[in-house]
Amino acid sequence: MQKITLLIHCKDQKGIIATVTNFILKVEGNITYLDQHVDVEQNVFFMRLESELTNPSSSVEAIIADFQQTIATDFDMSWDLYNKEVKPKMALFVSKYNHCLYDILGRYSAGELNVEIPFIISNHMDLKPIADQFNIPFYHVPFTKDNKAEGEKQQIELLQKHEINFIVLARYMQIITPDLISLYENKIINIHHSFLPAFPGAKPYHSAFKRGVKIIGATSHYVTEELDEGPIIEQDITRVSHINSVDDFIMKGKDLERTVLARAIKLHAERKVMVYSNKTVVFY
Repeated sequence: MQKITLLIHCKDQKGIIATVTNFILKVEGNITYLDQHVDVEQNVFFMRLESELTNPSSSVEAIIADFQQTIATDFDMSWDLYNKEVKPKMALFVSKYNHCLYDILGRYSAGELNVEIPFIISNHMDLKPIADQFNIPFYHVPFTKDNKAEGEKQQIELLQKHEINFIVLARYMQIITPDLISLYENKIINIHHSFLPAFPGAKPYHSAFKRGVKIIGATSHYVTEELDEGPIIEQDITRVSHINSVDDFIMKGKDLERTVLARAIKLHAERKVMVYSNKTVVFY
């Protein structure tokens, strides 16, 4: 039995839910999940629907064409329909920090993430043993201010060759180029070591420690050309106090980074995130 996920956003207007659910009935689908949200200020309607196609001979391609012709055009919708049986392909970009990479690959090996990981890209060789441990191809693509053009070219060639659907920066310590961002708009996920935009720089936990903060956080967001200003997918915090050392801050921060990034990957891979006006609607 084929399963599909439908994501819609458009101007809010009468009859959207009734029209869409009647369409699913027409194509012999059984709705297993439906949620919707209206942004009253911008008058925008959002909906996420999951359905099982009860007719074994149903064609997802035919349903997509039919929906576009009969409904999406009439309501001027932005929409996507996904076959849930097809796992999205995720590329990992890493540098030298290993905590997020270990966590992602552990969850992947345990079957917790509904993705394929064709390869890992890094601008250093340090984490290759981890990739080898999990039997995932590892590509070393040097990336400095002197060879950015060549590095970007190699990255894009690998991404296109393997038909990658989205990218995860698992503490990749390089700025993503505009060309790559344009190819994967709202499909590059980053993890940031604070509630944005607090405590930027190379040693955020040292800065937080000196400031005497009472909570520290982590933020996962989509990458845009405006550094660390992209739509936020997931966030979390933990409490700290005067009894904690800088090492405690770093340990707690790494724990947050692992869990927040994993949640963001899971939400994106399960098609539960919709981006609009540099914000997200997340259907938990």
